[in-house]
Amino acid sequence: QVQLVESGGGLVQAGGSLRLSCAASGSISSRNVMGWYRQAPGKQRDVVASIWTSGTTNYADSVKGRFTISRDNAKNAVYLQMNSLKPEDTAVYFCNLKSGPLPPRDYWGQGTQVTVSV
Repeated sequence: QVQLVESGGGLVQAGGSLRLSCAASGSISSRNVMGWYRQAPGKQRDVVASIWTSGTTNYADSVKGRFTISRDNAKNAVYLQMNSLKPEDTAVYFCNLKSGPLPPRDYWGQGTQVTVSV
């Protein structure tokens, strides 16, 4: 059983910063991918950023240069530092873990609301 627990969402003014955290527990493969997705009302869930166990990262074009993903492999934790936030960043942010033999299974956190006001 794998569980993901997120924290760090909230309300911030445009131009501000927030840091999201996610801790995974349970049976997790040594090689995995952790990431953040977001879903705005009426829209599909899209990937924001991903980070492999090796440290390789990928970002959605809309957040490049503003968001930074990092991880602590010893803690099975992933973080998302969000700077220069815009109203269009408003969404529920979900932590994701891809773990296990190919094809890896997706695990999701409960989601945390990020609201950016003008």
